[in-house]
Amino acid sequence: MPTRLHDVMRAALTLLLAWLTAQAFVALHIPLPWMLGPLLSVAAASMLGAPALSLAPLRNLGQWTIAAALGLYFTPEVTALVLGLWWAIVLGIVWALGLGWAFGQWLCLRNRALLSGLDEPALRATTFFAGAIGGASEMTLLAERAQARTELVAASHSLRLVIVTVLIPFAFTFSGLHGLDQMPATTRVVDGAGLALLGAATGVGALVMHRLGRANPWFLGSLVVSAAITMSGHTLSAVPQWMSNAAQLVIGVSLGVRFTPGFIHTAPRWMASVVFGTFAMVLLCAGFACALGWAAGLHPATMVLGTSPGGIAEMSITAKVLQLGVPVVTAFQVCRLVAVLLLVEPLYRALYRRLKPGQV
Repeated sequence: MPTRLHDVMRAALTLLLAWLTAQAFVALHIPLPWMLGPLLSVAAASMLGAPALSLAPLRNLGQWTIAAALGLYFTPEVTALVLGLWWAIVLGIVWALGLGWAFGQWLCLRNRALLSGLDEPALRATTFFAGAIGGASEMTLLAERAQARTELVAASHSLRLVIVTVLIPFAFTFSGLHGLDQMPATTRVVDGAGLALLGAATGVGALVMHRLGRANPWFLGSLVVSAAITMSGHTLSAVPQWMSNAAQLVIGVSLGVRFTPGFIHTAPRWMASVVFGTFAMVLLCAGFACALGWAAGLHPATMVLGTSPGGIAEMSITAKVLQLGVPVVTAFQVCRLVAVLLLVEPLYRALYRRLKPGQV
């Protein structure tokens, strides 16, 4: 069978499994069924050796769709509120950089014996970039430049992201922390012509970001354009619920396929350290979020999502589905991502500039 046809069949079967699981999660009233169902079922199947596959174009389309829907929340009134929180966003960035450094220190402390074959610069690079609260692909690339063990960095980010993505929605749902959003709701009217125009405009934004080589281009490009249109006071169309559900599904699949059969055999001590450290970070972020929410006059649940060590799309989807301050969560997560991408490598160099390759 030609390789291309084989991949299409693998992807189709993976999507079928994801859709069936999502339907089951909907029936069982499990939170975020269209993302968590596919994520968990595909991850389990993949680790058991099933040939699960996520197609990059579908993942990109999912991020594009979700970002376009999130941008519709940035009305002029909400934008003014978010801009007034600039000081809280700055504190959130400083917190993320400090927490990521502390997580890296923890990984270094717990895994020196495991990484004894590395010289000191490679050891520090591996643990520092594995602990940084940033995108998995970007942090892995930076780790590769620093001659770190990239497979451990990638595994750390994948596991952290999945733990946070599963833990927080379940905790919020079963504690009753949902539907608390007091911000103006986005439009719910779907207009065919307006939706087509919104899709075209946000698609151009995503393509421009992609051409410029920016991180998460399909999400950030679409979000910037959709938010800009909404900020100007124009409403083109809502994004249909079925499109949002489909986008969550393919994002869940893209997370699930990271967990290959070899993943569970990746340095068990390292993975145990990541699990423990991630739970500790979530608890620390919850405490920081409560204090920041009190100071900013926002609900703690919104701030937990905004400051949690998860991904932009995943935390924003959680805020959207649970109605917990979508624009604030999105703004916090986007600003943190950009700041971490710009600052984490200079911070690494500043901290460890005295280390020379070959030093032990």
